[in-house]
Amino acid sequence: MKVVLVVDVFPKVSTTFIAAKFIALVDQGIDAHVVCWTSEPDMWERVATLASRPELARRVHVVPSPVKPWTALGPALARKGSTGPGDTRRRRLRSGAGLVRAGLAEGRGFDAWLDGLDPDLVHFEFGARAARCLSSERPLGRPVVVSFRGYDLNCQGLDQADYYDGVWKRADALHLLGDDLWRRAVRRGCPPDKPHLLIPPAVDTGFFSPAESGRVGRPATDSAGTPERPLRVLSVGRLHWKKGSEWALESVRRLLDAGVAVDYRIVGHGRDAEVVTACVDDLGLRDSVTLLGSRRRPEVRAELARADVFLHAAVSEGFCNAVMEAQAMEVPVVCSDADGLGENVADGISGFVVGRRDAAAMADRLATLAADGSLRQRMGEAGRARVAGRFRPEDQIEAFVRLYRAVYTADLAGLTPSAAPSPAGG
Repeated sequence: MKVVLVVDVFPKVSTTFIAAKFIALVDQGIDAHVVCWTSEPDMWERVATLASRPELARRVHVVPSPVKPWTALGPALARKGSTGPGDTRRRRLRSGAGLVRAGLAEGRGFDAWLDGLDPDLVHFEFGARAARCLSSERPLGRPVVVSFRGYDLNCQGLDQADYYDGVWKRADALHLLGDDLWRRAVRRGCPPDKPHLLIPPAVDTGFFSPAESGRVGRPATDSAGTPERPLRVLSVGRLHWKKGSEWALESVRRLLDAGVAVDYRIVGHGRDAEVVTACVDDLGLRDSVTLLGSRRRPEVRAELARADVFLHAAVSEGFCNAVMEAQAMEVPVVCSDADGLGENVADGISGFVVGRRDAAAMADRLATLAADGSLRQRMGEAGRARVAGRFRPEDQIEAFVRLYRAVYTADLAGLTPSAAPSPAGG
C-alpha cells in the first residue's frame, strides 16, 4: 500500500513524531512517502532518527512554489524522481510568502504531485493543511485521512463557522489523539457518525529511559527547595502563547516568595521568545530561570535526567509528547487541564493536573513535590509504568496501519464512534 503523509514542513524539530511514524511505516513494509512545502537539509541532521536514514530522502517530495498562477511543476518532477533534501530541483515554499496566496496554483501543484506519486491513500497530518487542500469541490480521487492534533481544532479558523466543512465532507476518516479532540471536532461541525479512530502519541521508552540517561542511581533526597538544593523544574516546548509560559513563570515567582528555592530551566524556542524573556525580567527571575533554547533529543533527555519535576502550564494542548517523555523518564508532572492533558497525566498518580491559568495551584503542587522526595519517586515510577503500558510505538503504528487498511478497503465498520478505542483513564 502506498501512503502519502502530507505536512507543511518536513522534517521539523517540534514534530519529530511525524518523522518517527514515517520511519516506522516504511519499516513495516508500507510504501510511505512525505509531501511537504518546505524541507531544509540542516533539519535532517538535527532530527537524529532521520540523520541515520539518509536513504529515506528519496521518499520526501517538496511541492514547488507556484512561480506563476498557471504553472504546476509537480507531475514532471514526480515522474523524473523525487526531490529530497539537497536536490537542486527543489523549490521551497516559505511560510508567509506572498506566493502562498496563489491558492489555485498551490492546489494544482499539490494535485500534480499526487498524480505523479499515485498513492493508494493520502493522510493529512494536520487539519489546517487539509482544510486548505480540501476546501474546493475538486475531489482528490483517492481515500483521505485527516489528523487533528490540537491547535488546528482549538485555535485555527474559529472566526469561520465553515472552516472545516471541506474536511468533514471529503475526508473518509479522521484520526484524533484523544476523546477531548473528538468532542471538539463535533462541536466544530463534524458529523457525530463520522468514521474516526483515537490513536494517542507514543514514546520510545528505550531511549527515554532513566537507566539509559543515568537518572537511576541518583541519591534520593527527602526534600528540595533550599538554596543548597533548589527544586529542579523543567519545561520543554515551543515558546508560543499556547504553552502558557507566563503562568509557569508566575508559579515559580510564587514558590520563591514562599521561600522555596527553584532552578527552572526551559528548553525550546519560538515566536514568543521575546515575550518569555521579558516576563522573566519583569518577574525578577533572572537568577532562577535559564532559557536553554532549542536542544537535540539526547540533550532533552539529559535535562529530564536532572529534573525533579516537569512543569507544563499550557492553555491549549492536544496531548503533548513532551509530557509523555517526562513521565517515561520517571519525572513527576505538574500540568494544566488544557484539552488532552487530562488524558495524558493521571492526576494524583503520575503527577498533578490543575486548572488552566492557575499559577497559585501550580505553585502549591510544586511545593508539595519539593517537600516530599518519596512522593516524587512514586509519581515518577507510576508515570513510566503508565507510558510503557498505554503509549507504545508498536501499538500506535499497528493502529495506523489498521486505519489505513480500513479506509483503503472502505471497510469502516470498525471506525464507528462506539468502536473507537479511548486512551483516557487512570
